[in-house]
Amino acid sequence: MYNIENDVKKVLITEEQIKEAVKRIAEEITRDHENSDKQLLLVCILKGSLPFTSDLLKELRIPCILDFMKVSSYGSGTVSTGQVKVKYDLSYETLEDYDVVVIEDIIDTGHTLSNLLVHLKNRQAHSVKLCALVDKPDRRLVDVHVDYKGYTIPDEFIIGYGLDYNEEYRNLPYIGVLKEEVYHR
Repeated sequence: MYNIENDVKKVLITEEQIKEAVKRIAEEITRDHENSDKQLLLVCILKGSLPFTSDLLKELRIPCILDFMKVSSYGSGTVSTGQVKVKYDLSYETLEDYDVVVIEDIIDTGHTLSNLLVHLKNRQAHSVKLCALVDKPDRRLVDVHVDYKGYTIPDEFIIGYGLDYNEEYRNLPYIGVLKEEVYHR
């Protein structure tokens, strides 16, 4: 039987390191929003940030609500196309009563998140902050400020803990580097 871990070149962020980052980020979000008079709205960006969002929710100690968006700029490759598509939008018309925290698995070129943040601000959100488990600044083409960050990593193609290659590898409990021969097949 084939084991997907055979396609992992190396583990970059262990399961334990992910847990530590999630706890730290939840404490930061709690501290920043515990005295706000606005409702905290967490926006999980599907599909990659689902495990991160789920774990983050378990650590937050303040009231919050959750909604989902699906945006894409990758298609089936390993490099962002720069073309951002909103495939599934929030169920809220206006966000004026909300402090929004966008939860993303990875910030890469910045194209997707830059466009998404403008989209949310145009809906009059009281505030919009960005939370990412992984930041890859070496690939940044558009300046995006990450308010809550787990780890900064080098420019390697990563998988696991929600991150995928052609929809596979999301179920790994850690973040690893995908072997090049896998995406050069």
